[in-house]
Amino acid sequence: MNHFLLLGVSLLATAVGLYLIPVCKTATLLVAVMSVFGASIGILDTGGNVLILALWGDRGAPHMQALHFSFALGAFLAPLLAKLAWGTTAPAGNHTEPNWHPGALNSSSEAHARSLFGVPDDMNLVWAYASIGTYILAVSVFLFALLCKKSSRQTKSTVSAQGSRRAQHHKALLCLLFLFFFFYVGAEVTYGSYIFSFATTHIGMEESEAAGLNSIFWGTFAACRGLAIFFATCLQPGAMIVLSNIGSLVSSLFLVLFDKSPLCLWIATSVYGASMATTFPSGVSWIEQYTTLSGKSAAFFVIGASLGEMAIPAVIGILQGQYPDLPVVLYTCLVSAVFTAVLFPVMYKLATLPLDHQRTGKRKSEDQKALLSSPEPNDCEEENEGEDAEIWNGMDFEAVEVNDPGRHSVIETSREILMGPTPKVSLQLLQNA
Repeated sequence: MNHFLLLGVSLLATAVGLYLIPVCKTATLLVAVMSVFGASIGILDTGGNVLILALWGDRGAPHMQALHFSFALGAFLAPLLAKLAWGTTAPAGNHTEPNWHPGALNSSSEAHARSLFGVPDDMNLVWAYASIGTYILAVSVFLFALLCKKSSRQTKSTVSAQGSRRAQHHKALLCLLFLFFFFYVGAEVTYGSYIFSFATTHIGMEESEAAGLNSIFWGTFAACRGLAIFFATCLQPGAMIVLSNIGSLVSSLFLVLFDKSPLCLWIATSVYGASMATTFPSGVSWIEQYTTLSGKSAAFFVIGASLGEMAIPAVIGILQGQYPDLPVVLYTCLVSAVFTAVLFPVMYKLATLPLDHQRTGKRKSEDQKALLSSPEPNDCEEENEGEDAEIWNGMDFEAVEVNDPGRHSVIETSREILMGPTPKVSLQLLQNA
């Protein structure tokens, strides 16, 4: 499909979902709207990566970092802006009742069926969702405008001009990248989701201090993604992944070793958020250097990231509830950091193995060919003499303008000497001289 059409439709569906979420009055309807909302966000996440790769290819590392920086910045700023602009919403306990209006309990079933949508008591909730939905709607209009300008032709020409690469182990690389993003995104979302509860229950922090700990994680995450836009212009994606893996491994190890120390928790959390920032966009840019990513390929490893985002926090939530005295969240981060740190060298070796193998095989074939075709010294002399004779025979002496008969005779004599140096020819040369 056309990239701009697909992204425009997904953003339009996202905006509609944001408008409908705060006015849903039944759980079934809310689940349906959230499902459409999640599908549109998934299309946007995958389509944005593919569009960057289609426009810039393996030179799009800074643009990929900028795209994911916008994700992190929006996730960090949107709740804060909504809270500052419209104040605190109504207590969560009021929204967990079957119906928000007490009078609705006495309404008939027909009236309840007709009132699938309704304005909540707290209008701040509606304005918070509607403002973000309006912003997304405006962006979708810009994408439809690009569609009307037929920019897709330029995209297709750019892709055809860049050419396509396909690694010998293309499918194996995608499967490993699937697992890589599964554990990376799962650990990222798990830590960001449970650090507040972990700090309050395991360490005994105040809620305000724990909220600050959560903010510093996402704040350093967004800040380092912004800085990565500039770092990507001078650093290779593989180098950025290695640095991120080292930072994640060291910070998660300190979190496990000093899980009771508030100071260590603050420092390691900020380092962990900074280290996790550049891994996903750098991974997409890195794999593009070795094999061209299509829409299906990008969707495949984005599915792995989405599954990790869904499954790992759910499993860790259950385990943390069963073992409240153990820092299960920190153990998960450490195991994920070890797994990604070990998996990336394997992916790198697999990606570069076909190139080294082809070069080695080509060099060996050339050496074998040279050895098989190398003759004896006497044979070399005979072949050289034969080649010289063929060269002189192939020359067009008639094309040379010779006005001097003596000069012509010298040329003919030289030709006879090269063809066969005999004593008779040498005597004839002396006589002609």
